[in-house]
Amino acid sequence: MEEIGVNEQTPRQIVEELNKYIVGQDEAKRSVAIALRNRWRSRKLSDAMQEEVIPKNILMIGSTGVGKTEIARRLAKLVKAPFIKVEATKFTEVGYVGRDVESIVRDLAETAVRMVRQQRMESVQDKAAAMAEERILDAFVPEPKKSQNPLGRLFGGEEEPEQEAQPEPKYQAGREWVRKRLRNGELEQETIDVEIEEGGRPMIGMFAGSSLEGMGDNLQDMIGNLIPKRHKKRKVTVEQARKIFRQEEAEKLIDMESVAEEAIKVAERSGIVFLDEIDKVAVKGNSSGGADVSREGVQRDILPIVEGSTVMTKYGPLKTDHVLFIAAGAFHMAKPSDLIPELQGRFPIRVELKSLRKADFERILTEPRNALLKQYEALMATEGVKISFQPDAIARLAGLACDVNERTEDIGARRLHTLLEKLLEEISFNAPDMDEEEVRIDAAYVDKQLADIVVDRDLSQFIL
Repeated sequence: MEEIGVNEQTPRQIVEELNKYIVGQDEAKRSVAIALRNRWRSRKLSDAMQEEVIPKNILMIGSTGVGKTEIARRLAKLVKAPFIKVEATKFTEVGYVGRDVESIVRDLAETAVRMVRQQRMESVQDKAAAMAEERILDAFVPEPKKSQNPLGRLFGGEEEPEQEAQPEPKYQAGREWVRKRLRNGELEQETIDVEIEEGGRPMIGMFAGSSLEGMGDNLQDMIGNLIPKRHKKRKVTVEQARKIFRQEEAEKLIDMESVAEEAIKVAERSGIVFLDEIDKVAVKGNSSGGADVSREGVQRDILPIVEGSTVMTKYGPLKTDHVLFIAAGAFHMAKPSDLIPELQGRFPIRVELKSLRKADFERILTEPRNALLKQYEALMATEGVKISFQPDAIARLAGLACDVNERTEDIGARRLHTLLEKLLEEISFNAPDMDEEEVRIDAAYVDKQLADIVVDRDLSQFIL
């Protein structure tokens, strides 16, 4: 069983994995890769030295659409550690209506608990599967009721000891016959009655968006423990019942207190927080307006969490001293130096993501595993329509994206989404009724669909 929070990939391997999905931005990839490898290196140190070596937080600076958020998304899938992505604009200063910054740490604890719980459940799947099979057998071949002493039944007495011997041979034979059919897959579509625990209605809604959010979590748990669980009967197929029973049995086999204890340790040692839109809480110049004061208050609330503090979660206190923070922002209207000095000092590694050029757009359209052209080709193939993009069409699209970004607002690779949607609008609409099974898209087709919009500067500002 792999240990949560331990990433043994080398920096080169991490960069190679990110290269499969993200074009360029080598400096940012290298910084992230080194930061992850340093987590692994710190595990090799003595306990005393581990306490002294704190993560070097990263600040990524770059225009929208150049890959900051995509790095975070891919990092979340790559690392075997608790990872959350939050937006700084969602938080308000303590005393204002909105989410308080400590909810970042509570969310990190929740993520860690989910990871540890999932790992524990996977480790008991074989045992849970065996127990689920017994419950399905009980539905098909109920155990014969044991007889009682007539007087005992009258006065609520217990069963007669001699009746508690071995189950009847006929019952055992029937059970084994059903088991054999079950394992051969002959009963998968048969229906049985199962009792399912009803999930309580979430109460957190009444607390969401306020500083009482943590109190809402605790209150929900407390009330949930006081109110008895309700069950309802449902008719399901054996295939569905197996999944339900396996889940229920796996949950019975794991100790949630132990899960919570381990999750807190994992979050403390290996947690990663991606703090997006950090520039939106920066205060430009010496402005002292109401909104600016609030934004500075958010920075001051974030500071102790990034510096290292202890936050109470419903699973116990969580120390943030060794949590890695990666902040990102476009910094169009503000500069990193507009952040309060104490917060600037907590992000010693600064990387600037470069604006995308025509060659980058061409690579983005074709190279990544999730390249846009591959996505559209797959979507149209579901309708029986094969679309193929010619090299001159790809070059033309990349040139148009670059041109529109320069003339209007630079939104990076996101411009390609808009162009492609407009380009393929007619094909997407007519695809179910199209007779021709192959459509070649070349530069002429791109010009026909997009040139008028791109040339008309006023119109392109609204459409593209």
